[in-house]
Amino acid sequence: MQYLGIPYDLKHIPALDPEFIPFGIWAEAYRKGAKQPLSIAVERNNGYISVRHTHIHGTEAMAEADYRYVERYVKFLLWSIGGFRVYICGCSAIAQRLQAAYTPNGARAFDCDFFTKVYEREFQVIDSPLAECPQANEEPQPIGGHLDGCRIGFDAGGSDRKVSAVIDGQCVYSEEVVWHPKKNPDPNYQYEGILDSFRAAAAKMPRVDAIGVSSAGVFIGNAPMVSSIFYCVPRERWDEVKTVFDRAAAEIGDVPIVVANDGDVSALAGAMGMDAGCIMGMAMGTSEAVGYVDKDKNVLGWVNELAFAPVDLNENAMQDEWSGDFGVGCKYFSQDAVNKLAPRAGIELDENLTPAEKLKVVQALMEKDDPRAAAVYRDIGIYLAYTVVQYCQFYDIAHLMLLGRVMSGKGGDLILRTCTEVLNDEFPALAQQVNVMLPDEKTRRVGQSAAAASLPMIGK
Repeated sequence: MQYLGIPYDLKHIPALDPEFIPFGIWAEAYRKGAKQPLSIAVERNNGYISVRHTHIHGTEAMAEADYRYVERYVKFLLWSIGGFRVYICGCSAIAQRLQAAYTPNGARAFDCDFFTKVYEREFQVIDSPLAECPQANEEPQPIGGHLDGCRIGFDAGGSDRKVSAVIDGQCVYSEEVVWHPKKNPDPNYQYEGILDSFRAAAAKMPRVDAIGVSSAGVFIGNAPMVSSIFYCVPRERWDEVKTVFDRAAAEIGDVPIVVANDGDVSALAGAMGMDAGCIMGMAMGTSEAVGYVDKDKNVLGWVNELAFAPVDLNENAMQDEWSGDFGVGCKYFSQDAVNKLAPRAGIELDENLTPAEKLKVVQALMEKDDPRAAAVYRDIGIYLAYTVVQYCQFYDIAHLMLLGRVMSGKGGDLILRTCTEVLNDEFPALAQQVNVMLPDEKTRRVGQSAAAASLPMIGK
């Protein structure tokens, strides 16, 4: 097999998606013949800069392969790390093509607009000589694990909100309330719901010492810069959104509050449950949600929005409706992946059903050992194995914890088993290094909202 003149090998081809070209596998093959040094630096808030050093071929014959490699590499860095300024150091031709792509009318217009909103800075691609590549400036931050005192833990989901009252690490009260934040353009709706949950938990404790919040989205400090629970709120009201959690906490008292991405809180729950670091949590549900803690159980300050990071180079792959790009993670590790593959396996799905209802149809077939459903889950397991190889090129992963409704039941077991088999067969060293797993019972007991409660340090 080859793509853009670069041959690569796959021993396991998804039966329902034979055109799948795993980016990580192709990238490793591409780099074998690449000799010209190239550095990529990504700058984000507070002057933090991440730098990656790589190589390109740098020949006219390989110009398209060079561009595809760097373009996808940059996109992965942006959606894993985040940033508003990208430095391409060592190849002006590629830098100039990327400058045209990351404009309001370019191929990466969505990405340009997204990160402009996140950081409230103009998005830029800088053409720089190799010798003038910026120096890396990283500062991992401790996250959670604090169990002392009376704490509120809140998990703001898109369809329900969960709150826990936690005293010295023991959950004394929990509540789950259905709400509809994605349909409400008035941020007062979300504010009132958040405050109601805070008050419900506060009433179950003698006092409140700290509040921790887990929510989908990208946060700068406690401010949601992009968040699905404020999906319908007009941008002109975003100043209200940015202060929503702090304002609700102020109604409870003068106590510390910390807001974190729900993926990172999932990884934190794993770290607390296993007493280990280098954990990536990967939830396959409505979309793909990812979080990560390093060897010291710190977060990196990255966005970890891998739902929109590339995993497949097939240019005819399913397009993501939101970002407009092809081959990104949400179409491989979510209910969309199941619903994409099911018709190819011969499973007819009623188009009037919601995506979640379609998933339930396939799950019901899998529980009956239907071979068509098994083919769907087996292919997702193959996707996952090759993507583990890719993710390990960017993250130090010792434990990959798989979560979400797609991983429930026999289907999830088959995904895990297939992924493990592929890794053992093709990448035995990596299979020894990375423990791909479902959360153990202790981690499940920690729970998302209880882990969120541990985020703030009292007295800080």
